[in-house]
Amino acid sequence: MVPGAPPAPSLELETFSHPKSHQHECIYVCDSDLNQSALTVCVCFRPGPARVLTTCVCVSDLDQPVLTTCVCVSDLDQPVLTVHQTISDVRGSYYQEKTVFLRCTVNSNPPARFIWKRGSQPIEQSKDNGVDIYEPLYTQGETKVLKLKNLRPQDFANYTCQVSVRNVCEIPDTFVTFQLTSATSPPALRLSVNETLVLDPGKDVMMSCEVTAGNPTPTVTWSRTPGSVPQRAVIDGGTLTLRSVEASDSGFYNCAAYNKVGNPAKRTVNLVVRDMRNLTFQITPDSNKDSESIQMGRDLKLSCHVDAQPQDKVNYTWYKNGVPILPSENLVILRSDPDMAPGTGSLEIIDMKFRDQATYTCVANFPGSIVPDLRVDVNITQSSVTPPILSVPSGGTVVTAREGAWAELVCLVDGKPRPPVLWSRADKDLPMPSGEWATETRDGRLRLSNVTRDLSGTYRCQTAPYNGLNIKRREAQVQLSVQYPPIVEPAYQEVRSPTNQPVTLRCSVVKANPSRIARASWLMNGRPLPPTVPDSQEPPTLRIERLSPSSNGTYECRVSNGAGVSSCVFNVSARAYNPEFYFDTPNPIRVLPGSNYSYILQWTQKEPRAVDRILGYWINVRQMNRVAMSRQMEVKEPQPGVLLSYVLTDLRIPLDYEVRLTPITMFGLGDSATRTIQYSEPFTYFRPSDHVCGFEDSRICGFSQDRSDTFDWTRQNALTQNPKRTANTGPDTDRSGTKEGYYMYIEASRPRVAGDKARLLSPLFNVTQARGATGSNRVPYCISFYYHMKGMHIGSLNILMRVKGIATVDTLLWSISGNQGPEWKQANVPVNPSGAFQVVFEGVRGTGYEGDIAIDDVSITTGKCKQDNTVSNTAVLLGGASHRWPLSPAQLLGCTLSAYLLLYR
Repeated sequence: MVPGAPPAPSLELETFSHPKSHQHECIYVCDSDLNQSALTVCVCFRPGPARVLTTCVCVSDLDQPVLTTCVCVSDLDQPVLTVHQTISDVRGSYYQEKTVFLRCTVNSNPPARFIWKRGSQPIEQSKDNGVDIYEPLYTQGETKVLKLKNLRPQDFANYTCQVSVRNVCEIPDTFVTFQLTSATSPPALRLSVNETLVLDPGKDVMMSCEVTAGNPTPTVTWSRTPGSVPQRAVIDGGTLTLRSVEASDSGFYNCAAYNKVGNPAKRTVNLVVRDMRNLTFQITPDSNKDSESIQMGRDLKLSCHVDAQPQDKVNYTWYKNGVPILPSENLVILRSDPDMAPGTGSLEIIDMKFRDQATYTCVANFPGSIVPDLRVDVNITQSSVTPPILSVPSGGTVVTAREGAWAELVCLVDGKPRPPVLWSRADKDLPMPSGEWATETRDGRLRLSNVTRDLSGTYRCQTAPYNGLNIKRREAQVQLSVQYPPIVEPAYQEVRSPTNQPVTLRCSVVKANPSRIARASWLMNGRPLPPTVPDSQEPPTLRIERLSPSSNGTYECRVSNGAGVSSCVFNVSARAYNPEFYFDTPNPIRVLPGSNYSYILQWTQKEPRAVDRILGYWINVRQMNRVAMSRQMEVKEPQPGVLLSYVLTDLRIPLDYEVRLTPITMFGLGDSATRTIQYSEPFTYFRPSDHVCGFEDSRICGFSQDRSDTFDWTRQNALTQNPKRTANTGPDTDRSGTKEGYYMYIEASRPRVAGDKARLLSPLFNVTQARGATGSNRVPYCISFYYHMKGMHIGSLNILMRVKGIATVDTLLWSISGNQGPEWKQANVPVNPSGAFQVVFEGVRGTGYEGDIAIDDVSITTGKCKQDNTVSNTAVLLGGASHRWPLSPAQLLGCTLSAYLLLYR
């Protein structure tokens, strides 16, 4: 590690499914052997505020593609300390009789704790009336300010801002120190050159920013806008030197002096390197007479324009037949013509006579500069200047080209002088392929290479107003038609059907150019089928009268329109679809005598009615590439969305097994599905009270965050409360009143907005085989919990029941809104589920940041709710004990992964 450098980031681990939509709070677990494990890195998307404290990547175990581990980077940057004074009289000594603010800012994960020291002694606000320590508004725990009120002699000292993440992942504290003295002052600068520098190309330039004030000694930096400082520039302290400047070096060069006191001092130099290019001319007949040609006795204007920097320093000189023109009554020189674009010079010929027919020359230059002059000659006679004529050649109104080829659009232009032709899109508000809104062509020919269908449309050609007569533009239009192969649907489709039933295959043409289909042919397994009679009004269709084993296969429809061929592919089969394993079976593992265990395998059948009736399944169990079991099982006819179960027995502890399940129909074997079964120790309970979930364990009793909500519930206790915690809302401790006790809560502070929802899901309760009281086939349950809702902006707490089935349905059971006071309150909610269900705790953010909502001591019991709050017959909630083990990080990682496997099978 480099001395003085910030510590290297450490790693935290948490397990979950589907990382792309998961929001989470990290558990701070470190594992030094992580880089040595067989893990594959993929991207993890984590929604959140613009400043996300936690940086995540996701890794997946190669042997377990379902298992995903989030690796969160814990880090603590070097803090930044700045010094400011009150906005008041800034004359005289900077800190004499002033109030000073020392501002310390740091980026960290988790949020840091700040300690201010004067010398080596911590500063305690309660013991020193001359200081205030506070967090500014609109910050979230990353900034602390030390305010020194009306400086005293003892306030001139060394101040240290120490930040800490409480040794998370063994990250050490960091600190920054500042010496405050009576000489402390903000920086000031003085430029050695004018604020605007105009130079000829090839010259050298040296710009210096001299520091005239500042203690500590300021640091001077240089920047440039737009762009960056040229690479060949030499910077030595406050001096920037450029050798042999070019036009591209022009820009605003900014120097800034910074010493952490007050605001940086800044100065700017506008460097302009002289440059001229693209000289054009215009001939404007007498606009008062609507003329479009040169006529004797009428006025005529010649204009000259050059693109230059600086534009206002360009000088235009006019010549007639090589002789400089002197202003007269009929020859008027306008150095900056108000009727033209800025920087345009003009020569007006008043009441044109025969003697005025001549060759006129416009010369543009920078007086006293080495930049070469630019000149243009214009021959003015009645016969040498004629209006332009623009036309599209015969057959060129519509241009057709194949996609990927080249195309040429032509507009012929004639006239004296012949002006350029400008091309643009006429029917779409789109730029030209070059990226410009107009493309200039000298001969009127627009050449497009590698054309695509997006370039189809109408193009406008028009005469340019420069390098010719400045009169009403002539224009025409050319249509470009780009031909491309048909776009067909479906590109690929799985078609399943019972045997002996008709099957119709249809290949629809969505779009094509030309739209007429020239040919359509069908193939089966690569062999052509007899041609069918095409119907120009209907898409190509193939009908299989009776699906038999011989007619199963891959069918391809090839559609051609002359521009290319596209295909629809159909995989036609009577094979059954694959089964879909169910991973949320509660406690699927049972320990058996003799170091064996059993596993409840559950699944649903994908589209069971798409093919012949499913008669049974072939199940194959392998361990280390060796067959442990292979047999056929009979089942009742599967129904859509209904769980099927099979108990695997005589599995050896602690071995893992690969299970392959294949449906069987009269046609034969269907598609298979494979999953891996991993053994993990079932949860045990130390006492009956453990069935009440107090969220004391980091596994939060098998509860999980809903991946479709806006943000997450947070687990914390009085000892781990976030520094950004808002006063006047949220509980001080858990329901038991102990500082060590945990609870779950929603944080209403920024970036949360009104209506944001956080949902916490209970484990799945499988009650499909239960029976209730006489006359009822539903078992009643009681949901008991404590809630805390204190604050002026409290939103709502909703309890919902989520029933698993063909579709997931959420039913509102209980709801409460608004401020409920500072005490924990108990609620008992009865529920009569119709099948496997989860309980959803939904917190809704209110209108402001004083709206934290918390829950604690949750139980879900069989039977009706009782008044005495007993917890007997409590349904299983995973891991509610507040038991702490002295585990190493690697062991804790193993526990986390084992808990995940148990919960998500």
